[in-house]
Amino acid sequence: MSAFRRASLALVPMLVLALGGCVSDDTTKNGKNDPLPRMSQEKAEAWAKHWTESMARTAKAEIVPSTQQASFGNCLGKGGESPDDGRFTLAYNAKAKLPKAEHAKGIQAITAELKAQGFRIVGSRSDTSAERGGHLVQAEHPKDRHYVSAGDVSDELITLIVRTPCLLPPGAEQQEF
Repeated sequence: MSAFRRASLALVPMLVLALGGCVSDDTTKNGKNDPLPRMSQEKAEAWAKHWTESMARTAKAEIVPSTQQASFGNCLGKGGESPDDGRFTLAYNAKAKLPKAEHAKGIQAITAELKAQGFRIVGSRSDTSAERGGHLVQAEHPKDRHYVSAGDVSDELITLIVRTPCLLPPGAEQQEF
């Protein structure tokens, strides 16, 4: 079992409670007032950081600490509503050192692990003739609605990105529209 898989499996209970525990079940029609998953910004950032680090380990790459960046944004309602209940999204990215000769193998390893974790691959590319951007995977988790991507950005770096769905801080009352 890969280190990525072991680390990811360790987070499954937390993820189910944090994201899945409050997500509407399949009997709803994904209405605009369905309960949002709950997580604090701090926990969301730690969770996303873990995912980028796990992807780096799977690719046998080394995270460049100075490139780790969390970007929080506001959520809009399904109809474009602008709530004021504290809900947020997170885009977390990091770059990792990986020699160009290992880009294809590293991205393929990440792709295989994402599939094993139940992600749906929504985009991929493997073009060894490309100067940069030749190797890419984009995936989303169909139940938990988070998105991850990995791709080469230079001869020695790959980028790793995690995006959360709209999250509501614990204790906040969800605004209805």
